[in-house]
Amino acid sequence: MKIYIFTIFPEYFECFKNYGIVSKAIKQGKVEIETVNLRDFTKDRHRTVDDVVYGGGPGMLLKPEPIFEAYDYLKSKGVNPYTLITEPWGEKFNQDKAKALSKKEEILIICGRYEGVDERVKVLVDEEVSIGDFILSGGEPAVLVIMDAVIRLLPEVLSDEKSKEIDSFSDGLIGYSNYTRPYEYRGMKVPDVLLSGNHKLIQLYRRWDQLQKTLKKRPDLLEKANLSDIDKKMLNYIIYGKSFEDFLKEEKVD
Repeated sequence: MKIYIFTIFPEYFECFKNYGIVSKAIKQGKVEIETVNLRDFTKDRHRTVDDVVYGGGPGMLLKPEPIFEAYDYLKSKGVNPYTLITEPWGEKFNQDKAKALSKKEEILIICGRYEGVDERVKVLVDEEVSIGDFILSGGEPAVLVIMDAVIRLLPEVLSDEKSKEIDSFSDGLIGYSNYTRPYEYRGMKVPDVLLSGNHKLIQLYRRWDQLQKTLKKRPDLLEKANLSDIDKKMLNYIIYGKSFEDFLKEEKVD
């Protein structure tokens, strides 16, 4: 995958490229990240990328010329990217969108800044995307979030590919709780079922935990989740305040 970023702050992304999963993916040749400085595509000696808003209003707006010129530069290199722009009102970025983007070969993300961009830039854009209903000083932080979510889904980037399958939202639900040593800490114990060695029972408990956490923290997800018959049965037990042990006993699960 090749990711291009249009920004006026290319240095913003250097640390991101040098650490963690992203650094590993770059070293493995799974992804290339190229920042394109919009100031390099300005015509005046001050390298001006913004101007006042026609019709009046507060703040400044990113000019269309640097963005179009930078886009033409990419096209001249044979690049034909799927193009995103960060906008607070854009389509909400989520795990499904991350999965879809992880299958693209070339992605361009335009970082908004100031009061946004000249509306004419939108003819270059395939999709407006938002990471939430709040305002940032610019699109750069949002782009970091988008890239991190997408890059970790590329094949063989994670040390254990199965971890992608159990991440929160990968199947529409919140992920299950995890524990490590020590067994007991400050009076809090690891659920005994996780030490039972019964893998079928552990899998069932973890699904119960997913359903329970999702019901408590994000019940809206349950409306869209593809629940199995056993999921629905466990969810009913949870809704009526019964325990996992009650479920095992009453349903005669070994």
